[in-house]
Amino acid sequence: SENIYGSGDFKNFDSAETTIQISQLFELGGKRSKRKKIAFMELELAKWKYQSKIADIINDVTNAFFDVLLAQEHLKLANEMLKVAEQVFDTVAARVEAGKVSPVEETRAKITLTSAQISLRRAKRRLTASRKQLAAKWGSQNPQFDMVKGDLETLIPIPPLKKLESLIYNNPDIARWEGELERGKMDIELQNSKRIPDPTISVGSRFLNENNDHAFVMAISFPMPFFDRNQGQILAAKRNLRKVKKLKDAEVIRVITELSDVYQGLSSSYGEAFSLKKEILPAAHASFQASREGYQQGKFDYLVLLDAQRTLYEVKTQYIESLGNYHKSMANLSRLVGTDIFSMVKSIQLIKKP
Repeated sequence: SENIYGSGDFKNFDSAETTIQISQLFELGGKRSKRKKIAFMELELAKWKYQSKIADIINDVTNAFFDVLLAQEHLKLANEMLKVAEQVFDTVAARVEAGKVSPVEETRAKITLTSAQISLRRAKRRLTASRKQLAAKWGSQNPQFDMVKGDLETLIPIPPLKKLESLIYNNPDIARWEGELERGKMDIELQNSKRIPDPTISVGSRFLNENNDHAFVMAISFPMPFFDRNQGQILAAKRNLRKVKKLKDAEVIRVITELSDVYQGLSSSYGEAFSLKKEILPAAHASFQASREGYQQGKFDYLVLLDAQRTLYEVKTQYIESLGNYHKSMANLSRLVGTDIFSMVKSIQLIKKP
């Protein structure tokens, strides 16, 4: 309303001109379609970030699973070595009672037996802690399972490093950068399109109160960007695109470097596990059996038997650790190349409490 509450002829609404008008901005240069494309690109980027978080969680759970499996194997080994220590102690005690060896050897055997008992208690605590850590991965404070089951000794041959490097673009941490680049290019196009001024068209009806007449109103307006051609936003978009390219290159280098480190550790644990199983472990078993039989027959002193017993325990512990390192490295490797880690880890299941 115009010409109202004035003086003279313009008192109150006597000479009022009332206009009802609708205005619409018309965007030129494809601004709207470019914004829609950017919005869809941001949705795809959010999906990649979601996939990355899922992969992290799966990798964390897998590593926690193998921690429990390893703790179970260590507990089994601790029980086994305790039985061995008890048998050796009984053998030494019998020889001491028969007067064939010094009582000092019985004391040493007792120390070894006590050490085995301590190792057993430590293995139990380790298993309890690892079970809680695994249960915490799905938000449980108390484990609702007694044990986990998996085949530690099944080792899958390692593919060549070059082949694995070619797969890193499946990793969502890298794959998302292609979307970032496309988004950056589209943002430059959007900022360039903003240099084109957008017209506003208005239509409406006007009522002249003074003589009760009506009239139509039409208007078109354009902004005049003499001094603002959106140069700042265009420059910022171009620099952001260069930044995205650098960040992508840095992420590729990070993943390749980490892949190389994990691959070296995986190869080392793979070879170590095979050597221990095929050569060292059988030799340690044979050495211990020969030492125990020789001690019973009086051919060896207790230190030889003790050394063989300790060596057997250390070799078995090393074998379990090498298997655990192999499987956890395989899980980490799978995370880096963006493949399904469960396709590389066989026979995984939880045995629930009744």
